[in-house]
Amino acid sequence: MVSLSDVRTSNSNLKNFPANLVAVFVGGTSGIGLYTARELARNATSPHIYLIGRNQTEASKIIEELKAINSSSKVSFIQKDVSLLRNVDEVCKEIKAKETQINLLFMTCGYFVFKGRDETSEGLDKKFALHYYTRMRFINQLQPLLNAAATASSLSRVVAVLDPQPGLASEPKWSDLSLKKYFSLKNCMVHASSMTNLMFSRLASENPSTSYIHAFPAVVQTGVGRDAFGAWLPLAKPFLWAISLAMEVKPQESGERHLYAATSPSFAPKASSETTKEAATGLNGTKGSGSYALYWNNDTLADKPAAKKMREEGGEKKTWEHTEEVFKKVCEEGEKY
Repeated sequence: MVSLSDVRTSNSNLKNFPANLVAVFVGGTSGIGLYTARELARNATSPHIYLIGRNQTEASKIIEELKAINSSSKVSFIQKDVSLLRNVDEVCKEIKAKETQINLLFMTCGYFVFKGRDETSEGLDKKFALHYYTRMRFINQLQPLLNAAATASSLSRVVAVLDPQPGLASEPKWSDLSLKKYFSLKNCMVHASSMTNLMFSRLASENPSTSYIHAFPAVVQTGVGRDAFGAWLPLAKPFLWAISLAMEVKPQESGERHLYAATSPSFAPKASSETTKEAATGLNGTKGSGSYALYWNNDTLADKPAAKKMREEGGEKKTWEHTEEVFKKVCEEGEKY
């Protein structure tokens, strides 16, 4: 476990980074995205923070809050439902029109419900889209700006907050990666987790100056209960409260630890890992691989036989080709997958 004092010391070093870091928070108007944006505003010099979400009212309050934390920060809000990949492209187009580089892409967008497959107009399950396809599309569209930040000898990092653990222990159903036939909440989690792990390993090899973090957050106060329980939320609260007593990470600590994941040299990109003494062990079991799986306390999660087997049997290539197929069908051809 990385101590909280070490986390705070590392985060304070952001003052030594170049001013005007650009960070994009997808799902930044509540929960972990918001908590991390607060800590970035607190520790960085004149950051430009983009918040991507649906709630303009909440965003306006958050913009005022972040400006109060750091008056030199610039905060922009883009209102969009990013469960649709074409909407993701619109968001990215707007960002690319304004920025030449991005230092941090931080993604927490999610949809926590107990019902079955909920198909969007693009033919993808909404939950699965937010947990996987949406996030990969943001990377796909913004990677050139992340590369530009790396070329400028600055921070270039992607953080996806979900859970790498199911994907280290279990394989997806390769014959049905989009879960048209075999959708279940368990399969959705295994697929989103394993496919993120595999894509991050692939992306780290293709973009060696950017690092990719797949992080498990533990139990943190977020707004997901509204979607999961709906009108039953008041009845579920005692149960949720009992769980949180044992497992909950407080909002500020969660923000601090996720900012550490987003900026610490321990999670260096592949290109600079050889010169970074403290580089951690990556998703593929290699030190400084450029892609990392993290537990809530910032410890790296160990590679497992199932994950190794997936890589050896072409899992990265299969996942990449499927994801590209979805993007082509939905985003380029304008059709339903």
